[in-house]
Amino acid sequence: MENFTIDEAYERLRHTGPERDGWLSNHAPMAAEALVRHGYAAQVHRWLDRYADRLTERPRAIAAIPAAQWRDPLGDPTRTGDWLDYFARELADEPWRAVLARWWPRLLPGIAAGATHGVIRVGHAVRALLDAETPARVAELGAGLGYWAARWQPLAPPGAGPYPATDPRTALDRVPRVPDQRFGIRARLAQLAGVPEWPATAGTVPGSPDATVPARLAAIVDAAVLRYGSHGYASPVMLVHAATAPNAVLRTLPALPVPLWQPSLAAAWAATAAVTAAYSPAGPRAVTGASEPAGPRPVGDGRADRRFEERADRGFDEVWRRAVRSGDEHAIKFVDTAADTYARSGDGTLPGLVAESIRPLTES
Repeated sequence: MENFTIDEAYERLRHTGPERDGWLSNHAPMAAEALVRHGYAAQVHRWLDRYADRLTERPRAIAAIPAAQWRDPLGDPTRTGDWLDYFARELADEPWRAVLARWWPRLLPGIAAGATHGVIRVGHAVRALLDAETPARVAELGAGLGYWAARWQPLAPPGAGPYPATDPRTALDRVPRVPDQRFGIRARLAQLAGVPEWPATAGTVPGSPDATVPARLAAIVDAAVLRYGSHGYASPVMLVHAATAPNAVLRTLPALPVPLWQPSLAAAWAATAAVTAAYSPAGPRAVTGASEPAGPRPVGDGRADRRFEERADRGFDEVWRRAVRSGDEHAIKFVDTAADTYARSGDGTLPGLVAESIRPLTES
């Protein structure tokens, strides 16, 4: 039933555009996939009904993009309809994994596209496709790729310095803030070129064995989730993407050829660092509301271990209920990513921290 619901939602959204009001992203496909994934399939159509006034029609095409001439229209939002048509054709002719593998390295340098929503939408679509390949999910992948291509935005300058620490939380704390935080993300990211500390603190991630990439990428996601608790108050909506963007890359790794893993790790770190630089406050605030730790995982007692898991699950279920009740798309997407962090750590303090950190989203 849940699989049927996500396909139903994708079909319902198939003829909607990726943006409204010139630049605000259509979050409906991403939120719907997250809701279905976590057992809230019955809520999806009601949620879409409430979101309907934020949807626009799919943009019209201007002129077909020839396969050999894709570079010129890359990053041109006026060609969004052309890009959507382009990927519809690509995915009609080849398996989705082949199209993804060809376009991923082309799009990755522009990971900031649409305030990182291009890669995030692709990550949700790939997660659904890895569960089951259906026409609706393939079409949704095409929409995500088309949006990413139309809004393609490289981070300038490319990082030249080394990733400064094996601990990504320490690395995020060292990322410099852009000096003028009065305007939108494009204006903020453009300032990185003039920040002397940027290349060294958010530059190239040193190479490592390919097998370690998923764990290193997961550590970046986890660090961003935890840092949101102390720094997210500065921009509750935008700083969500410091965690959800790298998580989208992490979710896509299983569908990618292994040689693409290292550049994916580097791009994910750059995206997290850039969003952090653009929106972080000058300092943290005290983290409140954390629940009682679940304690160490019991060893050697299957029944005790199951009780530990049940206690932990109950704690995060309440966080999910709060996000779903609010209907806020950013709360839903952040909790979706935080749930992955929780599954890796089992940290019993995390439900309380996440519940407190999303309060500005759920109570707005």
